[in-house]
Amino acid sequence: MLETSARLLRLLSLLQTPRDWSGADLAERLGVGVRTVRRDVDKLRALGYPVHATPGVSGYRLGAGANLPPLLLDDEEAIAVAIGLRTAATGTVAGIEESSVRALAKLEQVLPSRLRHRVNLLRAVTVTVPATGPTVDPETLTAVAAACRDHHRLRFDYRSHDGTTSVRTAEPHRLVHTGRRWYLVGWDVERAGWRTYRMDRLVPRVPTGPRFTPRAAPDVDLAAYLSHGVSTAVYRYQARVTLHVSAEVAAERILPTVGVVEAVDPQSCLLHTGSNSLDELAIYLGLFDLPFTVHEPPELITRIRAVAARLTDAVR
Repeated sequence: MLETSARLLRLLSLLQTPRDWSGADLAERLGVGVRTVRRDVDKLRALGYPVHATPGVSGYRLGAGANLPPLLLDDEEAIAVAIGLRTAATGTVAGIEESSVRALAKLEQVLPSRLRHRVNLLRAVTVTVPATGPTVDPETLTAVAAACRDHHRLRFDYRSHDGTTSVRTAEPHRLVHTGRRWYLVGWDVERAGWRTYRMDRLVPRVPTGPRFTPRAAPDVDLAAYLSHGVSTAVYRYQARVTLHVSAEVAAERILPTVGVVEAVDPQSCLLHTGSNSLDELAIYLGLFDLPFTVHEPPELITRIRAVAARLTDAVR
């Protein structure tokens, strides 16, 4: 049987799991009776932890309180948090670098030596390339995430790629992170269609609008939908190219924000990409160290022939 202090910590750890616990389940886990569980729950409440009784059944759930309770993590959870904090310190969300370092220092201070060794081993053999490009304000992320969760319409100022600013109204669906940039996928009310917005170009207006009934997602695979939207659909010229390698090999060379790779068979795949410049597309494809065949658009095929002839003449 656990001593009282250790048992209270164990009880708190169990209650931090996002589920409802019956008194009998908790008693079995702790090796005590149901009455002891009730007394321990009362002690946690006296210490300020909001342990709520589940309506309709004899159960318990830890709610949100005024203060953050100590987070009791298992080994794998602690390592995951440490790695996540280290990544956040050099990530694409502005303003959280310092707080991530402070939180990581607190965590590493209390890690058991066996876990600290695993975290330090990863740090010792890893070189991080600092993120470049625009960053996103964390308050913008949390405001948009809350609108997605609560199904509230969102009005925001949006700066397009050419620098013009407009006010948009959208029904926000999901935030999507590509590893380099954050995007919002939502239903644009004025344009009556699904749109993808770059979060670093978006400034929410408060308060949010009325609640809406969520629509069916534009695609089951939102990652593929976003990749198509930012790499192909928005451009004047949309290219379809067969790569004579497997989709797995192509995916190692081509970022999701550059093009969409679609498997055909074990030896080939289709690449869908786009640009506002035929020259840019021709040079980009020409730099591929992969065999490929261009299918469309016809203007791109003509342009590649002209560039190839000019380059051939230049080395005769």
